Amino acid sequence: MSATAEVTDAKGRGRRIILWRHGQTAWNVDRRFQGTTDVPLTETGIGQARRAARLLASLEPDAIVASDLQRASDTAAELAALTGLEVALDEGLRETYAGTWQGLTHDEIIARYGEDYAAWKRGEPVRRGGGELETEVADRAAPVVLRHAEKLPEDGTLVVVSHGGTIRTTIGRLLGIDAHHWESLGGLSNCCWSVLGEGARGWRLLEHNAGTLPVPVLGDDD
Repeated sequence: MSATAEVTDAKGRGRRIILWRHGQTAWNVDRRFQGTTDVPLTETGIGQARRAARLLASLEPDAIVASDLQRASDTAAELAALTGLEVALDEGLRETYAGTWQGLTHDEIIARYGEDYAAWKRGEPVRRGGGELETEVADRAAPVVLRHAEKLPEDGTLVVVSHGGTIRTTIGRLLGIDAHHWESLGGLSNCCWSVLGEGARGWRLLEHNAGTLPVPVLGDDD
């Protein structure tokens, strides 16, 4: 497993799934919990998406699927513009719904919901703000990814444009990791990605948080 700023050719080695986090938003900068709130990219985020798209286009992806929230769909659009592929939008790839936590900064969440926050960080099943469990996010997102991956040609590449928390839970589910240990997968920086490859025993993690390191992780799952 590597985290690198370079993209290597994934063709010729089975199917690949690239899980790509959206670019920066103002709420990321403010460390404000976004969840399913539809927050747009900043100018910096648009630039991140364009840079990353140039790298990912070199992998000659066969398909792109994205969350329908604009920070993800606009990120995906930059890759679509370079590859000529259409973007399939799916609400199943949205970020975790976090109820009353959405719109609050991390400091505000800790001040108001400190016990729940601490329990979540320990890996306990917590409905943050009365919202979804992480396992429920995986229940809706992982099947979307697998459904699109099954349509790939041999040695094909799927790009999934989504959100930090959703990507983490999806990777955990596809790798068969117990939900308690999903926290062991570090967060993704804005516009970074992870790569899963198809192996004899299922999906394998080939790269994690690749793209623009070192950049701090700013998001709902950090």
